[in-house]
Amino acid sequence: MKKILSVLLLLVTFAYASVIKDQLNREVVLSDKVDRIVVLQHQSLNVLVQIGAKDKIVGVLQSWEKRLGSDYKRLFNGIDKLPTPGDLKTINFESILNLKPDVVIVTNYIDKSYIEKLEELKIPVVMMSFFKDSSAGKDSVNPEFEDEEYSYDNGLYEGIMLLGKIADKEDNAKELVTYIKNSQNELKEYTKNIKDKIKLYMANPKYQTYGSGKYTSIIFKRAGGENVAAKDIKGYKQVSAEKILSWNPDIIFVQARYSSVVDELKNDKSLKNLDAIKNNKIYLMPEYAKAWGYPTPEAMSIGEFWIAKKLYPDIFKDFDLDKKVKEYYKKFYQFEYDGK
Repeated sequence: MKKILSVLLLLVTFAYASVIKDQLNREVVLSDKVDRIVVLQHQSLNVLVQIGAKDKIVGVLQSWEKRLGSDYKRLFNGIDKLPTPGDLKTINFESILNLKPDVVIVTNYIDKSYIEKLEELKIPVVMMSFFKDSSAGKDSVNPEFEDEEYSYDNGLYEGIMLLGKIADKEDNAKELVTYIKNSQNELKEYTKNIKDKIKLYMANPKYQTYGSGKYTSIIFKRAGGENVAAKDIKGYKQVSAEKILSWNPDIIFVQARYSSVVDELKNDKSLKNLDAIKNNKIYLMPEYAKAWGYPTPEAMSIGEFWIAKKLYPDIFKDFDLDKKVKEYYKKFYQFEYDGK
């Protein structure tokens, strides 16, 4: 009798469950209705917000403010009140258990011992990479590709659709992917005849920057520029003032989350001979132009336009970027963008 009951219970369990494959090709069994999501990766958090799944998020990564910026609170009201039971590389299991999540979203490069422990606790865990076809492996933090653009674009599309399936927001996810693809086609029409590339440098704190193998080079390329760091370094690294001087970029960009870097560069005596500094060509990027290591929907949809318009104002003189930005924020963040 007990055996029959066990079989019936198993059948009931699978009748109300779905099996998905995450971005490391792991099979994950989820409840048919996922209502409680803990997300310990900022890229996934940002996508879940944009596909309308905020109400399902019950816990976020500790470093969400550092990685998304303090202004993200206005896009996700109440995020600063949510529990933070882990981060990109760590998990607090007791905190996770208290939250009773239907699924935990983590990075592709988190230590596998954390995954094993979550599985022991019978908590479904989905690993997200937002890239495809890396020769360095699916669990690499510094992937290498034969075709970076293809791997990042399709990894993002795949990741959005996967999160849409998990959160039961597949229609919203599909709408977001379609918008990104249409925006990419629109941008190509403007930039297809650009020949001479402007030399660009991404300035992060403490002389850190993105080289090849990161989305930064792609966002610069598609906007009609060239990442000067890509030829000498791979991944995300700290470089010297001498190395930056040797690159001598025409323009320096600084991400919105690192706004203090602008003044640090202007006051840095070691870099005073850089053309970009002498010509006052240091620009603080808006929050949607995220030239991160990995692409985001907003960077591919509107951020690349912002960079391109900054580089080639004459080509984009008739393009209404403000209109497109406001459209995007309204559509996917349900937020009236005020230009800040």
